[in-house]
Amino acid sequence: MPALTPLLKQYREIKSKFRDAILLFRVGDFYETFYEDAKITSKVLNITLTSRPHGKNNRIPLAGVPVKAADGYIAKLVRAGYRVAVCEQLEEPQKGKAIVKRDVVEVITPGTVLRPSLLEGKRNIFIMSVLKDGESWAVAFSDVSTGEFQAGFTDNLKSMISRLEPSEILITYGEKIDTEVVQTPLPPEIFDPDFASEELKSHFNVQTLDPLGLDKPSLASVSGALLWYLRDTQKTDLSHIRTIKRFLPEKYMYLDTATIRNLELIRRVNGDYEGSLLHTIDRTITSMGGRRLKNYILYPLKSIDEIKERIEIVEAFFRDPRLVENVREKLKEVSDIERISGRIATGRATPRDLKALSTTLRAVSDIFRMIDDSGSDVLKGLIEEKPDMELVEKIDTTIVEDPPATYTDGGIIKDGVNEELDELRSISRDGKRYLIEYEKKERERTGISSLKVGFNNVFGYYIEVTKPNLKYVPDDYIRKQTLTNSERFITEELKEFESKILGAEERIKGIEYDIFTVLREYLKEHIPHLQRVAEEITSIDLFSSLSYLALEKGYSKPFVYQGDTIEIKGGRHPVVETILPSGEFIPNDTNINQEERIHIITGPNMSGKSTYLRQVALITLLAQIGSFVPADEARIGVRDRIFTRIGASDDLARGVSTFLAEMNETAIILQNVSSQSLVILDEIGRGTSTYDGLAIAWAVVEYLAVMNPPPMVLFATHYHELTDLEQYYNTIVNYTVDVKETEKGILFLRKVKKGKADRSYGIEVAKLAGLPEKVIHRAGEILHDLENDDRVVRHHPPRYYHLPLFREKREDKLREELKKIDPDSVTPRQALEILYKLKEMEED
Repeated sequence: MPALTPLLKQYREIKSKFRDAILLFRVGDFYETFYEDAKITSKVLNITLTSRPHGKNNRIPLAGVPVKAADGYIAKLVRAGYRVAVCEQLEEPQKGKAIVKRDVVEVITPGTVLRPSLLEGKRNIFIMSVLKDGESWAVAFSDVSTGEFQAGFTDNLKSMISRLEPSEILITYGEKIDTEVVQTPLPPEIFDPDFASEELKSHFNVQTLDPLGLDKPSLASVSGALLWYLRDTQKTDLSHIRTIKRFLPEKYMYLDTATIRNLELIRRVNGDYEGSLLHTIDRTITSMGGRRLKNYILYPLKSIDEIKERIEIVEAFFRDPRLVENVREKLKEVSDIERISGRIATGRATPRDLKALSTTLRAVSDIFRMIDDSGSDVLKGLIEEKPDMELVEKIDTTIVEDPPATYTDGGIIKDGVNEELDELRSISRDGKRYLIEYEKKERERTGISSLKVGFNNVFGYYIEVTKPNLKYVPDDYIRKQTLTNSERFITEELKEFESKILGAEERIKGIEYDIFTVLREYLKEHIPHLQRVAEEITSIDLFSSLSYLALEKGYSKPFVYQGDTIEIKGGRHPVVETILPSGEFIPNDTNINQEERIHIITGPNMSGKSTYLRQVALITLLAQIGSFVPADEARIGVRDRIFTRIGASDDLARGVSTFLAEMNETAIILQNVSSQSLVILDEIGRGTSTYDGLAIAWAVVEYLAVMNPPPMVLFATHYHELTDLEQYYNTIVNYTVDVKETEKGILFLRKVKKGKADRSYGIEVAKLAGLPEKVIHRAGEILHDLENDDRVVRHHPPRYYHLPLFREKREDKLREELKKIDPDSVTPRQALEILYKLKEMEED
């Protein structure tokens, strides 16, 4: 094999340290990839795969992207699940030097994104680190772009993953989690408690882990492993990660994966963001406020005091609509302080970041002044630390008003900041004028009217004199080049000018970079202050947005208490009412109390049962995040959990049928429900035979009804037989969604009232859907026959059985027993004994 060129040798040395990443190797204005990386890059990015010769009859695959367009390409690679190692030139190319110094300055993985172009403003990019600890999981998670870092335990890792939506999960070698999220295995020694503890102590500058609240070895393991990974990929300081917040699941309402999906909290079941609860109620102006709102929705509170505190803040804004308008207008000038702080800490902040920070701090100062002037003590309580205006002055006196995107382009520092910089700029600006003046001066001095001062890339600056005028050339002219009709000279003065002018641009960039770096380091020392200001302005944005939503949509203040009632008057579904034309949504009342805990709701399809169920759950959730709610009045007893079993959901990827998926969700509810839970059941048993489905639905309701006390349950069903349960359990009450029969068919009134549906109106709904008339007519005939067949569901006290998966049917046993009987050969006594036996078999 031929010897490697110096460039390829350097590439392979660096690549050997990053075998699991696509190495973007900086060569001039391009990032190049070679070998297998080039093939992957070409395919994923849809760019040309070329090659370069390497020895006789040998070529090396090559693919490259321009440095200035790299972010977009990096984003595609990361979203495709690849790690990207960015290798930069650490020095300028110099004459006589075979190779420039290069090294990896950053490793970008799905969970370690800092570049603004790769981030979504209102979405956190979380990375998780997990470790099994008995029956629980120790978990640490961080958004390196904002500095957020939390650690704690969870009994339901799947639910936590659904809430956080991490982009990457760190696990130990050999571990595997059932999730589609990118998983990065690390050596066991990275999770070693001693190694992890030292990593944490070093970063947070503490002697023990006590100040960090990491009281269990497994918590130290996941936190230290995550911090190590962040430092290893970012290759820089992470001073914006200042502390570890202890994550305490018991503080929040429990929402499992099914509930997050079924209530469409963050996105719809089909994956769309538009039409979700978050999309519908998000009126935040800033990215920080948007991220906080998403967190609130996924983590409703259980503490009455904390909920009331939030509601009071929303109410204070609600009572001052003009303040809300003024604050919201000023919030438009507020940039993402959290992420700018993250880029300052990691040395990646641009001149535009700093100017945006200056503008932001001015706007925040104005907003704080508005809050102070409002006279509301509740709102004033949001402000503890006002922006340090010295930071603003420092930025504004240093950075030009409209700086370029990067500091490498120059032109970022104001005049008057540095004397040498001003002088060099003067030389650079005045270079052309100087040459004109110099040429004029030399013509006068020599008397050569055709004398010219010029420049080329090979010889630099020169004085050109035609051959007839060579006799007039002064002694201080130094011959530089001979041409056919002229000769070129240089003087000490021109040489000095050349040195100044050619070095001026590079020197200007160097001085500007030094000044910018000093400013960035100065701001870095103030990151704790910036993060506190960010926390305060985020709260102002969030709470003012919730009040704006309430004013816009006619939401009311809920009364939240530690009671056992959900009483809603004029409740509305926050999403559906937005989709419908104004005034068309039909509100409904709800009263779930200590006596009437379980509501069985019947009514035809399309009548609004599902909407009603979801709206009760969403109103409860909104109240517990501290928001006003879409209702005329709402009295909400705090719930510890919301469970939902809604609709059909095949999990084909895991080989799980609709019915089994339904049973899995139902099992999770029954295993985890408490008396303080709200349970939403929208059809159970539709994925199997009618009698099996009815039996399961009946048994589920009975199971919930005999709890002491039962949870709050809204159960919509097409099994009308379940309405008989009302007469056996005093906590069960029947409701129906009203319909009106007309000559043209049925009219859905969308009103929920006490009582039960006398029939399902399935054929009428099928007619509305456009089924052929022959099908409708035949269905009517069959329904008539079925309804005349005496089929009843007899009530028994609940008995629970362990049913084998493949049971022998009772009918088959009876049939086999009957085949054994010869009616002509049995005595009357034997016949009576056989009859008793058959009766016993039927009852079993």
